[in-house]
Amino acid sequence: MRATLAIASREVGSLLRLPVGWVVIALFTFLSAVIFVNGTLIPGQPATMRYFFASASWMLIPVAPAISMRLLSEELRSGTIEVLRTAPVSDSAVVWGKYLGGVAFLGLMLAPTLALVGVLVVVGDPKPDPGPIITGYIALGLVGMLYLSIGLLASSLTSSQTLAFLGTLMFLALMMVLSSVVPGAGSVPEPLARALVSIGVQARVRDMTKGVIDTGDVAFFLAGSAWFTLLASAALSSRRWR
Repeated sequence: MRATLAIASREVGSLLRLPVGWVVIALFTFLSAVIFVNGTLIPGQPATMRYFFASASWMLIPVAPAISMRLLSEELRSGTIEVLRTAPVSDSAVVWGKYLGGVAFLGLMLAPTLALVGVLVVVGDPKPDPGPIITGYIALGLVGMLYLSIGLLASSLTSSQTLAFLGTLMFLALMMVLSSVVPGAGSVPEPLARALVSIGVQARVRDMTKGVIDTGDVAFFLAGSAWFTLLASAALSSRRWR
């Protein structure tokens, strides 16, 4: 566990030392502020962050791959993965450390948006309900964790950060199409349509931004994150076997 946390801390530090890390944080914060001003600070409308959370969950589709694309790809490209392997650290600890580092960076990226909540509390009348705001941030965290785990798997399969980014982006886009567009086509059998709808992310986010936490939704995100991270660990271990 200590080795995993050390790798996670190293990963956060490396992300913050690179310009891309600060660019991602600045861009996400800027776009969040634009969405907040245009979709939330509307005179006469209820003081709620639902529009922001719904839009932010969509913004995570390109942002999460930008964070995860270098987690393992850069180590594979530069050859430093061999240094990690010679250390008394298992492949699983390396992968989980990288993943936790990405999740911690995601938390740092979301932290500046708390200022938007403060603005809404100051100008809102009546004051916003804290319940949906808390569950909304929980939803963003869970969505980000799932997307990062998918990106981590893509990053473990290639030494190219570009391929890892595009692979993750296309997979997330495919998830959106399969869960929203295909079931509504009418030509899909009902059992398959229900199965495809169940992998949808946006519907689960909408429920949580209303202040409702379904244990099934939480289990979906946590189980999916763990599954893709385990697959990334297996992919990294397979390189040792080869």
